[in-house]
Amino acid sequence: MHNLSVVIRATASYLPEKILTNDDLSRMVDTSDEWIVTRTGIKERKIAAEDEYSSTLGANAAKKLLAKLDFDPMGIDLIIVSTMTPDYICPSTAALIQHAIGAKNAAAFDIAAACSGFVYGLSTAKAYVESGLASTILLISTEKNSAFIDFTDRNTCVLFGDGAGACLIQKGVQGLVIKELNLGASGEESGLIMIPAGGCRFPATNATVANKQHFLQMQGKEVFKHAVRRMEESINVCLKAAHISPEAIRWLIPHQANIRIIDALAKRLSLPPEKVAITIDRFANTSSATIPITLDLLMDQKKIVDKDILLLTAVGGGLTWGTVLLEARLS
Repeated sequence: MHNLSVVIRATASYLPEKILTNDDLSRMVDTSDEWIVTRTGIKERKIAAEDEYSSTLGANAAKKLLAKLDFDPMGIDLIIVSTMTPDYICPSTAALIQHAIGAKNAAAFDIAAACSGFVYGLSTAKAYVESGLASTILLISTEKNSAFIDFTDRNTCVLFGDGAGACLIQKGVQGLVIKELNLGASGEESGLIMIPAGGCRFPATNATVANKQHFLQMQGKEVFKHAVRRMEESINVCLKAAHISPEAIRWLIPHQANIRIIDALAKRLSLPPEKVAITIDRFANTSSATIPITLDLLMDQKKIVDKDILLLTAVGGGLTWGTVLLEARLS
């Protein structure tokens, strides 16, 4: 192993206990299991308890990760948290997690790139380690989407779930080598996925609450159009930089937003279904947590072996998008 390689040493994930099925939702809004499955690929999702927050979901994932490695939290230099559902606007969710896991030596900050957050986080962690500013980074993507969903809006309430994924990033160890990265954004499309109120532009008032402006709003059809194109372009940049063809990919691990988006992307890359990781049926869209949760399941089930090439790609509110190429170095 090249001692300068930045590596995901290990992964972990945490999902709440409560399951909300499509049939459960059909009793809340005008929808059906068949309608949801056909259009999204989602069968059920996990919903956090009232006393579970993005910080607690993330801390639980982090604790599982540290236990798996028997790693002392005092050895963590930096905690990066990607979330679009923070506990508070201030302080950061990363600071809350730092305290919850006892990582007293770690600096901590959040990044906001919506569903692309994990890919953005990997790029940030890689840069910190390569520059020498940090040697051991805990990257967590954690989302309590259910807190920002209008469960009377059938267009959005069927799509989202809660959960968290975590990984430990270091240099020159066994694991998943972070190879090529590509990130992008287009603020021009910022209105396609947004939570309109709660920031300084529209602070909370009786009117913003009454108008449901603190809930997630999304223009699904427009997002679909941008999603496939942006991810495909980003993937092609990474593949070209790495001098590899799509056939070399063992696993495509896409953001789990909609099965139709995933299928369209796989088709454009000519990837067969057995190379595409799918968890949307069980967990729905957990925003920035979908990729690390899916990655952790593949690792846990030992479906990733030495020298496998993994392609992680996402698109999210901002709009933001990004791709990262990983290579398994497990022996």
